[in-house]
Amino acid sequence: MSAEETIDARPLTSRTRPAGLSRLFAALCRQLAFGSLLVRLPGDRADLYRGRFAGPAGEIVIARPLRLLLRLLTRGDIGFAESYMEGDWETPDLPGLLDVLQLNEEHLGAGPKGLRWSRRLDRLTHRLRDNRPGMSRRNIARHYDLGNDFYRLWLDPGLTYSAALFADRERESLETAQVRKYARLLDDLDARPGQHLLEIGCGWGGLAEAAARRGLRVTGVTLSREQLDYAQARIAAAGLSDRVELRLQDYRDIRGQFDHCVSIEMLEAVGEAYWPTYFQALRRLVRPGGRISLQVITMNEDDFLRYRRSADFIQLYIFPGGMLPSPERLRAQADAAGLTPLQERWYGADYAETLRRWRRAFHDQSSAVAALGYDARFRRMWDYYLAYCEVGFDSGVTDLLQAVFEVPGPEAAGRRLSAALPQTDESAATKSASTTVPAGCKLTGLTGFRRIDRICRHADDGNRVPLRSC
Repeated sequence: MSAEETIDARPLTSRTRPAGLSRLFAALCRQLAFGSLLVRLPGDRADLYRGRFAGPAGEIVIARPLRLLLRLLTRGDIGFAESYMEGDWETPDLPGLLDVLQLNEEHLGAGPKGLRWSRRLDRLTHRLRDNRPGMSRRNIARHYDLGNDFYRLWLDPGLTYSAALFADRERESLETAQVRKYARLLDDLDARPGQHLLEIGCGWGGLAEAAARRGLRVTGVTLSREQLDYAQARIAAAGLSDRVELRLQDYRDIRGQFDHCVSIEMLEAVGEAYWPTYFQALRRLVRPGGRISLQVITMNEDDFLRYRRSADFIQLYIFPGGMLPSPERLRAQADAAGLTPLQERWYGADYAETLRRWRRAFHDQSSAVAALGYDARFRRMWDYYLAYCEVGFDSGVTDLLQAVFEVPGPEAAGRRLSAALPQTDESAATKSASTTVPAGCKLTGLTGFRRIDRICRHADDGNRVPLRSC
């Protein structure tokens, strides 16, 4: 599937490269199918591996090959991430390298997956941190209570930690795109001034402020003390405290009924075991005829079936207790709770751009992050996290869904939002297009439509066949 060639390279260290390690890395890299991978090992040479099909180019500079290899053999892809955190390898373009590896995921499938006991231990760790009452607050605190000063360094001025909605990804500011996202979610509710809005997962108060400025009464809940303190001060400074009440409260403990509800990228933190509880809470808390506007990160169903059987880097190091739904699982949960679907929109490409902006700002503020007391391992972990997520959205493995539901009632009978509402995500057009893939490509696991489209754009015309023929 791939050809190997050796090229001259500037010496990276004074140590001699062990021939045995070189052969082991070569055995892994020869499975490359798409694009190219330049592997620089200690010594005075580098190996360039070219896949059979055109694709992106990646480069990895390995400083401690034995440590990287041991982590790969014992920990698989988790070990690869941990090796980056520990400084075992570098790269001039982390998203570019991860892009090559993800695009070749099926073809590198025979590579190291980690020892069985290691994978089982990771799964056990993830399960022990499920979001039962009490544990959910600890899970949220581990991520969101890192400190408002930390997030203020690299988020937009409004401290919005969710995907933006861009009209122009090249020229528009992140802050403007975040304001547009809030407006779109609120517009979908068709709410009137004076109505009572519930926000589950209110973050630093951006949407609550936007809703209150429209004349809505807002109740917002969060499990992060840091977020709550900032959001309450923000609302007070805006002179909106008479319209907004923010609480440190679990969604399971909310009582009463509201006209509408918004929840932005909250479902991902709930955990699969509690998805029914979450959707039943939405149904219980919103009056008949009221609307629910959700923004959710999703994973395509084929990848989800593998993902749910393991624990990934994000679950182990970034969002303990988290779980992404597939669109099919989300729809099934909403249907089981008796919610009526009104509209779906997809914005995965906008999330990729949001993450690029965050990662660029994070790099620009690296010294300031260090000054807050966060060491190099932490900073590299977050660098990997942001790049990992960016590539996920660029490739189509993950996507971003804005979905609107209605609680059935006399006022809601037979109503639907217009199916002709504008689609702003390229994936909508891609999904309906006549897509082709390189001949001989393994389609299993390549079900993200943007991922297939990227393969097609890189492939030579002579190697392309209609998707329907595969």
